[in-house]
Amino acid sequence: MSEQPALKDPAQVKSILATDCGSTTTKAILIEQQPDGQYRLVVRGEAPTTVEAPFDDVTVGVVNAVREVEELSGKTILGEDGRPITPARDARTGVDLYLSTSSAGGGLQMTVAGVVKAMSAESAQRAALGAGAIIIDVIAVDDGRKEYQRVERLRQLRPDMILMSGGTDGGTVSHLVEMAEMLVAADPKPRLGIGLKLPVIYAGNRDAYPQVAALLEDRVALKRVENLRPTMDRENLLPAREAIHELFLEHVMQQAPGYNKLTTWTSADIMSTPNAVGRIMEEIARQRNINVLGVDIGGATTDVFSVFNGIFNRTVSANLGMSYSICNVLTEAGVENIQRWLPFRVTDAELRNQLRNKMIRPTTIPQRMQDLLIEQAVSREALRLAFEHHKSLARGLTGTTLEKNIGNIFDQKGTGQTLVNMMHLHMIVGSGGVLSHAPRRAQSALMMMDAYQPEGFTLLTVDSIFMMPQLGVLSVVHPVAATQVFERDCLIYLGTCIAPVGAGREGEPCVAVQFCGKTENIPYGTLRVYPLGFRNGQDGEPEEAEIVVTPTKSFDVGAGRGKEVRRVVQGGVVGIIVDTRGRPIQLPPDERVRIARLKEWLHAMGLPDADQ
Repeated sequence: MSEQPALKDPAQVKSILATDCGSTTTKAILIEQQPDGQYRLVVRGEAPTTVEAPFDDVTVGVVNAVREVEELSGKTILGEDGRPITPARDARTGVDLYLSTSSAGGGLQMTVAGVVKAMSAESAQRAALGAGAIIIDVIAVDDGRKEYQRVERLRQLRPDMILMSGGTDGGTVSHLVEMAEMLVAADPKPRLGIGLKLPVIYAGNRDAYPQVAALLEDRVALKRVENLRPTMDRENLLPAREAIHELFLEHVMQQAPGYNKLTTWTSADIMSTPNAVGRIMEEIARQRNINVLGVDIGGATTDVFSVFNGIFNRTVSANLGMSYSICNVLTEAGVENIQRWLPFRVTDAELRNQLRNKMIRPTTIPQRMQDLLIEQAVSREALRLAFEHHKSLARGLTGTTLEKNIGNIFDQKGTGQTLVNMMHLHMIVGSGGVLSHAPRRAQSALMMMDAYQPEGFTLLTVDSIFMMPQLGVLSVVHPVAATQVFERDCLIYLGTCIAPVGAGREGEPCVAVQFCGKTENIPYGTLRVYPLGFRNGQDGEPEEAEIVVTPTKSFDVGAGRGKEVRRVVQGGVVGIIVDTRGRPIQLPPDERVRIARLKEWLHAMGLPDADQ
C-alpha cells in the first residue's frame, strides 16, 4: 500500500478536513478547534463523485468538494499539486489531518460461506456486515441449492471478497473441504482488477485449514484468521472484521480509479462509509453507556446499526431505498401497507405510478404535500422491513452443544433470541435524505415512531447533514473531536418519546402524566406533545425536566404493568411525545376511520395533512 503522511499527535490538531466519497456525491467538511478548546464544524462542501467515466479518478471529485470548502472558509487547503496540505503551515494554510471514507464504486460487495446457514453462515454475515460490506450471496451446505447452482452463482456475481467459515475448532472438516472444492470449480474472478486473485478469508475450523489451503492457496489470495465460532456458544467476529477491512484497502480500494492516489493524501487508512458510521455509533454507545439504534436510509439501500449491551451489529438491506430501490419497497411491503399510512385516498394504480416515476427519476423531490406524504409512507415501510431484517441477524447464541454427526449437523440451533429489546433502547439516530432533510423535524420523529415503535422512554435524534461517516473515521484517530462535533453539529435532538406497551380500546384511560406542575390523563390511541426545547436557543443543550408517568394496569412503561415511572427526560426540537397508540400500533381497518385517525396524529404533532 502507498505510504501515508505521518499522523500528527491529536493534542496538537487544530484543523481537520474529512471527505466521504459516496456513490453519487462527495462530501467534504472542515472542523476546527475554537478558542474555547472545543472542536466545531466550520463549513461543508460537496461535488459529484468522479469514480466513473469520463473522469475515472475519485480525486477529481474530492478536489472539487474541497475547493468549495476553501471558498466558503477563505482558507487555502490544497497545494499547487492539487493535494491537501498536511500538516497545516499556519492558521490560514493547510490542515493538520485529512481523512476520508468511501462507498463509491458500489462499496464492498462480499459473498459469505458457512457450513450451516443458521450458524456459521449467520456468524459470517454478522462479521461481514459489521465490517461495512454489502452481502450479495450466502452459501451454506444446507441452503437448498444444488452444487452446480452455487458454482454458477459464484461465477455470475464476481464478489470483491469471500469470507469462508464453518465448524467449531475440532469439528467438521469434510464440509469445509467440499466448500473449497466448490470454489475451485467456480474459479470466481474479482469484480475489480483484471488478472488479480480473488481475496478469500478463511475463518473456520483450524483443523480443516491445511486441506483447504492445499486446494485454494495457488488459486486465490487466501488469508487465515481465527475461527468465527471456535465453540458453539462463543462468537469471535473481530479478527475477521479486521481482515476484511485490511483486504478491502489492499485489494479493492487499490483497483478503484484514483484510490491509489487518494491513499497517499490521507493521514489514516480510508474507511468504508458503513464501517465508519458503525464506528461513531459504537463510540457514542460506549461513551454514554447506552443502547443505541441507528439507521441510514438511502436511495438504493438501508443500513441499520445497533449497540445493545455493548454488542454491535449492522445489517444492510440492499434492495430497500427511497429512489433506485423504491419499487422493491412496494413489492416487499405491498400496496396496502404503504396506503395504511396515507391520510387521504389514493388508488393502487396511482400509488404504483408515482413510485415508478420516482424510480426512473431518482433525483426528483416532492412538489405537493400529497407527494411528500407518499414518500414518507414508503419510508415507514422501508425502515420497518430493514429493521425486521436487522432483528433477525442481531441475535445471541444459545450455547446448545449437541453431538455433531451427519444426521443432526443441520438441525442444531446456533442462534438465540434477538438482542434488540425496544424497552431497553435509550436512543434512536436517524440519517438519510428522507429523515435528515424532512421539511419539519416532527415528520422525522413521527416516521421513526411509526416504523420502529419504540417502547418506554426513548430519545429521538437525526443527523443534521449526514456527516456521520467522516466523524466515524475521525473517531479512530481523534475521538474527542469526533464526539464534540457529533454532539454539537451533527446530532439534532428531536425529544423523548414515551410509549406504554399494551393494547386497549379507543378513548379508554391509558396513562396519567405529571409534567411541569400539571397532571393530565391521556386516553388510549392518542399522541400528546409537551414543549421542552433547548437552553440558550437551538445551539444550546437540550432542556431536561422530571416527568412522572403512571400507566393503568393494562400498560407498562418500563417498570411493569400499572407501575409508576419517575424519570428525567431530554427535550428537543419537537419536545416530549407521549404515544398511547399501543404496541404494536393497530390502525383501524375502516378506511374513513383510519384517515381521520392519521389526521388527528399529524395535527397532534403540529403537522399539516394533505388538505392543508
